[in-house]
Amino acid sequence: MQTTRQWQTEAIGPEADLKIGEAGIPEVSGTMVRVRTQAVSLNFRDRLVLESGMGLPLQFPFVPASDMAGVVEAVGPDVTRFKPGDRVISTFSPDWIEGRGPGTARTPHYRTRGGFYPGVLSEHTVLSEQWFTLAPATLDAAEASTLPCAGLTAWFALIECGRLKAGDKVLVQGTGGVALFGLQIAKAHGAEVFITSGSTEKLERASALGADHLINRHEGDWVEQLYHLTGDYGADHVLEIVGGPHLGQALKAVAVNGRISVIGVFEGFDVSGPAAPLLLKAPIVQGISVGHRRALEDLVRAVDRTGLKPVIDKRYAFGELPQAFDHLYRGPFGKVVIEF
Repeated sequence: MQTTRQWQTEAIGPEADLKIGEAGIPEVSGTMVRVRTQAVSLNFRDRLVLESGMGLPLQFPFVPASDMAGVVEAVGPDVTRFKPGDRVISTFSPDWIEGRGPGTARTPHYRTRGGFYPGVLSEHTVLSEQWFTLAPATLDAAEASTLPCAGLTAWFALIECGRLKAGDKVLVQGTGGVALFGLQIAKAHGAEVFITSGSTEKLERASALGADHLINRHEGDWVEQLYHLTGDYGADHVLEIVGGPHLGQALKAVAVNGRISVIGVFEGFDVSGPAAPLLLKAPIVQGISVGHRRALEDLVRAVDRTGLKPVIDKRYAFGELPQAFDHLYRGPFGKVVIEF
């Protein structure tokens, strides 16, 4: 059996020992495709999985990360969606093709790449054709690898669920991967974008991407700044990326009958906020668990039509994964990518 190199760990925890190991490459049969990985983008969730396991039944040696782009090298006899040479990207939730998500009220679905399923930091993978979609023709592999989680999360919140329209006011928190995708997608749809950050330099870079209003959260109450900029209207859409008790700030910022998309957990998994604005403004508060494959295919088409270019803070080589994770911990402007 042929083998492939991959990043692995035998245990989780703050000091998870990631090493380059080898694994066998299975034969291609049925509806399976063999994909040669070209790039992997990192997400904050990858850090959480390595540090805590997030309660998931991880298989060891565990291969981290969920988002990749690559090229199809071989296909099984029953494959209909791809051919050798096609450029593809992974899907975050392979079992969620469209519509209502899998799972039950007792056991919500969380069978994703780089968690319940093995991750993508491997030079080759052999998986079902259902686990991939075509990559945008207008992006290189590193750029395309940022779409499956960060790009789709912002798209699912604003477009698939939020039905964003021109003229809507969108509040984006921070300058990480999801936030900057939110900024770019909102601007492509004619929205007015407000962005918060504690860094003047990052706010200036966000302005160059098209942000209409810059809010420095170190220069006073950012909600009051939003009120001032909107004449007390607030934001039609709030991308709540901080989590924890910060949801309370989002409830203050959202417009009457607006929408809050709960995405991030930087300040904790137990969200909280005051009841008064929730009751009086009657906003929609919706948790966003990335999105399904059909929405990812919609995003790919939109990227090719609009010319959207994902923001990559830095590209690292395959052997530089520890340095890439260090960069992720420091808070990048956009995405951190591993190129193979």
